[in-house]
Amino acid sequence: MKRPVNDQYSLAEAFIGRKLGSNTRLEQIEALVKWYRFEKLLARLHGSPVGRPSYPVLVMFKGLLLQQWYGLSDAELEEALNDRLSFRRFVGLGLDEATPDHTTLCRFRNDLVTAGLGEKLFAEMTRQLEQLGLVLKRGTLIDATLVQAAVNPSGSASEPSDPDAAFTRRVGKPGSNFGFKAHVAVDEGSGLVRSARLTPANVNETVVADALIQGDERAVYADQAYDTRARRAALRARGIKDRIMHRPNKHHPELPHWQQRRNRLIAHIRGRVETVFAVFKCRYRWHRARYLGLAKNSSHLQLLCIALNLRRASALAV
Repeated sequence: MKRPVNDQYSLAEAFIGRKLGSNTRLEQIEALVKWYRFEKLLARLHGSPVGRPSYPVLVMFKGLLLQQWYGLSDAELEEALNDRLSFRRFVGLGLDEATPDHTTLCRFRNDLVTAGLGEKLFAEMTRQLEQLGLVLKRGTLIDATLVQAAVNPSGSASEPSDPDAAFTRRVGKPGSNFGFKAHVAVDEGSGLVRSARLTPANVNETVVADALIQGDERAVYADQAYDTRARRAALRARGIKDRIMHRPNKHHPELPHWQQRRNRLIAHIRGRVETVFAVFKCRYRWHRARYLGLAKNSSHLQLLCIALNLRRASALAV
């Protein structure tokens, strides 16, 4: 009979006289979440009843979370799971158990995409964080950021172009960008992501904005790109405070003083959404899309949001 994972580590810790593979942040995250709820959602991904037994779905899912937190490729994740005891402890692999290789990890991630589980896993995590009282709902910060495609737009026989990516130009900056646009809604105060959508880069921010508004927040903060009369009226009708920055137009090329002052006050709060993009791009190494196609990259964005929220929640819950 196989010895339970925790017993294996306990024996090893007793033998060497210290805690084996200690990682305080991972331990906090492990204790924060009701993992069995994720396991229920992932149950459909169990492998065939014949052939080599598949790895437990939670082992694979937690492995993908580690991949986001540490900005690892599939091969690097395989190596880290073999090498780092704290990683093995977190995913639930015993000291004597085999580690999933990079192709197995890749297939599992693709299975998530095929089953359309990215948004469901994110929704489950959001429910748990709300139950813990970590989502404040004082306001929602909405914004978008460009993500360069995984391949060049010209394409080649060995590196084909991504048919789901698109070109766009950034206002006030030369040249164009080829890729996607990540749209997020962030809880003001906690910094937790409440919603995220990925679109081709040429989709305007205002097209996705209404889908990011949660409906239970007290205010919505956004920059000038989201300024429309219809949106302001819709927020008022729902009893949500309008904190969208004003922008000049052909009839009023210069904003009055009160609107300029209002914009400055809003910008101070709205700008906090940039922290989420900074974490994605700097800490999680999401400088460019990792995969081809909108579906795979959308699922990756959901994983990034789950990873960011769990790490943030572990700090808030202390």
